Amino acid sequence: MTDSDPTPAPADPPLFVLLNEIGIIAQLSQNRFEAIQPDGLRMSHFVLLNHLARVGDGTTPLRLARALQLAKSAITNTLQRLEERGLIRVEPDPEDGRGRRVWLTPAGRERRAAGIRTAVEAFALLEGVASPAMLDTIIPALRSLRQELDRAREG
Repeated sequence: MTDSDPTPAPADPPLFVLLNEIGIIAQLSQNRFEAIQPDGLRMSHFVLLNHLARVGDGTTPLRLARALQLAKSAITNTLQRLEERGLIRVEPDPEDGRGRRVWLTPAGRERRAAGIRTAVEAFALLEGVASPAMLDTIIPALRSLRQELDRAREG
């Protein structure tokens, strides 16, 4: 047994082992992703760009904070940094004069796409382990777990 590949304790329930592996994968992949970004893009910044691209922009900072499970101060800081880089724009909410809405800029869309391209290159080492057939099986299962956790968070 090595530090990089410990065998789980026999008493650990399979669901815990699964979630533990997902957590370790998330940490390792985040560190690798950040290390290969040419402009120092942080994972938290990419996650926000990706969220806006996936679910549509024009949302409020509060909704972003809830969706990304961040404190309001953390989302404010992330928005400021992305706006300074020209990757998003924050505008007054036309429906609520006190509120704001967040929009992905063309530069933000391109930076997200570049982040994906860079990540795919950096994680090419996994192609021998994660075959297309394996991914076709794993992705729906992981998506189902994520959707259930999303529902639990919302309710």
